[in-house]
Amino acid sequence: MARPLIGLTTTLRQDIPGIMLAGLRQTYIQAVVDAGGLPVLIPPGPQDVLYATFARLDGLLLPGGWDVAPAEYGELPHPKLGKIEPERDALELALCRRALAEGKPMLGICRGIQVMNVAAGGTLYQDIPSQYATTICHATDQNMPRGHIVHDVLVEPSSRLAALVGDGALPVNSWHHQAIKVLGQGLVISARADDGIIEGVEAPEHPFAVAVQFHPEDLYEIDDRVRRLFAGFIAACGG
Repeated sequence: MARPLIGLTTTLRQDIPGIMLAGLRQTYIQAVVDAGGLPVLIPPGPQDVLYATFARLDGLLLPGGWDVAPAEYGELPHPKLGKIEPERDALELALCRRALAEGKPMLGICRGIQVMNVAAGGTLYQDIPSQYATTICHATDQNMPRGHIVHDVLVEPSSRLAALVGDGALPVNSWHHQAIKVLGQGLVISARADDGIIEGVEAPEHPFAVAVQFHPEDLYEIDDRVRRLFAGFIAACGG
């Protein structure tokens, strides 16, 4: 069986003066490969090129990254807003909305869950520590290992996420300071942290539109439950 073609959106950065690079962390790519997919990197670009690329894909993965611009959900910037990338916002929101409309399988990770929510008309907490009362540190120190477990998320038993990873408590890592505030239309909550922060959403009327706030690409090699999330995504893409 041919490997399904999975598009992974990328960021733009300038590591060398005058030279722009497009890319993302290798762990996302490796997770797709190990689950049976064929990864294709999609950088920001003209909309007609993006849609032509999208038409050839079997599935779309929205990875982690910097903050979504609050203008995309009708808010002014909070003082604690982090770095934004308007080009990436345009890329991911356009493709996410098309995937939602056309029923193309899609998996969102960290920033990806936020993009999916905004694409569906929802809003975000721009900075959890200053906008949401909690004792959980969702933004792990960057010097910690990527697979460091921070807290549990409670997976809803009737959700598609539960069908993949099981219901109940799932230990996860955590690398975000933003989170879903108002849920987007057509989405339902599939997981929460103990403090109520939304950690998973999905579109029940969609063939496969699942997103999580944690980073499964850094956990799947050590957790069979998380591995099944990628396996289920690739299977939905025809793998």
